Amino acid sequence: MGAKALKPAIQNLYDEDFAIWTEETARLLRAGRFDHIDVEHLAEEVEDMGKSQGHEVRSRLRVLMVHLLKWKCQPQKRSRSWSSTAATQRAELRDVFSESPSLRAKLPPSIPDVYPDAVEQAALETGLPESAFPRECPFSPEQIMDRRFLPD
Repeated sequence: MGAKALKPAIQNLYDEDFAIWTEETARLLRAGRFDHIDVEHLAEEVEDMGKSQGHEVRSRLRVLMVHLLKWKCQPQKRSRSWSSTAATQRAELRDVFSESPSLRAKLPPSIPDVYPDAVEQAALETGLPESAFPRECPFSPEQIMDRRFLPD
């Protein structure tokens, strides 16, 4: 069977059974059969992997900031759960940065983008109005990632 007959078959697999498509693509890569690979979908998946890591950074940053805001704005309700969640999110961020060091540089510019969502979530979780929280993020990137930092 020629390359022209195989290529459409693997392209169809992408839509019909993604798991089999990934297995077949990996097999073809390992076998060096590059002319049979569904290059367009493979490139799309590789791009999505990078986007996924960026999304994970923003998601973990959001959760971390929610807990730092709750700690700052509700001192009478501080709990080990809040500090534990902050520690967990920091550890997960360190793991992501260890695997993809270039993402560390994206943390500072992500803060102003993520902060409004963190305020909204903190307001929902605490019952406080959004106006009870600082308009701009009161935490520096260094504080956000500092294992020992919890706001006063």
